[in-house]
Amino acid sequence: MVAAHPGDIPVHVALRTSDVDEARAFCRKLFYGPLQVNPVGDTSGFAFAGDVVMLGPITLGEISYGADIHLAIADLETSYHVLVPLTGTLRSRHRGTTMRAGPGRAAVYRPVGDIDLEWPADCRLMSVKVERAALERELDAALDQQIMSPLLLGASFDVAGGPGRTWVTLARLLHSELCAEGGLVAQPRMAARWRDMVISGLALTVEHPYGDEPKGMQGPRRPRTVKRALDAMHAEPWRPYTAADLASIAGVGVRVLQESFRQHVGVPPLTYLRRLRLDGVHGELSRSDPWQVNVSEVAYRWGFTHLGRFAGAYRARFGESPSRTLRERR
Repeated sequence: MVAAHPGDIPVHVALRTSDVDEARAFCRKLFYGPLQVNPVGDTSGFAFAGDVVMLGPITLGEISYGADIHLAIADLETSYHVLVPLTGTLRSRHRGTTMRAGPGRAAVYRPVGDIDLEWPADCRLMSVKVERAALERELDAALDQQIMSPLLLGASFDVAGGPGRTWVTLARLLHSELCAEGGLVAQPRMAARWRDMVISGLALTVEHPYGDEPKGMQGPRRPRTVKRALDAMHAEPWRPYTAADLASIAGVGVRVLQESFRQHVGVPPLTYLRRLRLDGVHGELSRSDPWQVNVSEVAYRWGFTHLGRFAGAYRARFGESPSRTLRERR
């Protein structure tokens, strides 16, 4: 029997407190280290409630403060984020745009750009953090064409009806099932499938410029041979694929696959696979407790067998050592 990948195992953390510092530390640990959370005015009603589930590249939480809060953070860098107020109205400023999000509309935040929130006492919301690489890979696969990073997402989307309503229902159901005990979705394989549905559903719901408008931004469609190889790598990036293995999966020769990847993906297949693995390691290190994991075991889990070459490739891609990512996780 194959062991579950760590990214398939949900972790549930909950906190109820009237201590501002305790609430602030909770949010920084589970979401973003540099997060600034400051009460505004009277704090006598401060009553933080947070139920958060971490499942691989996504973090889902229902959060409320019970008092007016000002929340600020600089670039998210590693993630995209969606806030869906369930009660109350959130005022948000991000990348020069001011908007209000409420029970019928979600706010969307890109990895680049300061975020400033006015969070009223009556606002309880669903917070969905999706690792940058996971959402970009999913949109890339859904559109079957090359995209720019970071994604040029819209600042908000409708959740009162249509795809947005379906996506919020799915995310909330996953969250509630993972917060409960003994449910079917607590099984790693089911959790992984549901998690992937939340990510792919977001990719298909959020506004982006890769549809019919504006014209001229669509890239060339990829041939099925390339897509078969991409699907295999995305499904099991830790497998020790060779160029011949991927060519066999694609149903073409090695040279044909390499040329097709250069034309339709921009890099050879094994270069793409290495980036996929590096992104996986980075995501896992970013959300891991440095006292419970070490870099080498995470690297091996994602298919790296030569730690020296891995460390060099990691530094070249992310500008820091893997051990630093683990120590200073966001």
